[in-house]
Amino acid sequence: MAMPPKDPLTAAGIKQRRAQEASQAMKDHESERQAVRAKTERLRAERLAREAAAPPPPPKKKRSS
Repeated sequence: MAMPPKDPLTAAGIKQRRAQEASQAMKDHESERQAVRAKTERLRAERLAREAAAPPPPPKKKRSS
């Protein structure tokens, strides 16, 4: 278990550093989320364009036994 710092100034500094790290982590998370969303949109557009250019063949008829 971590012991609390003896100096309150040190505690305030630790608290401020943690707040800054949390803020940076949220910024990093959001930028990664936006990158994934952009990549997904790009890939979806490419797939739809590819499907529109060459539609899939009609389904094969099932053979009855």
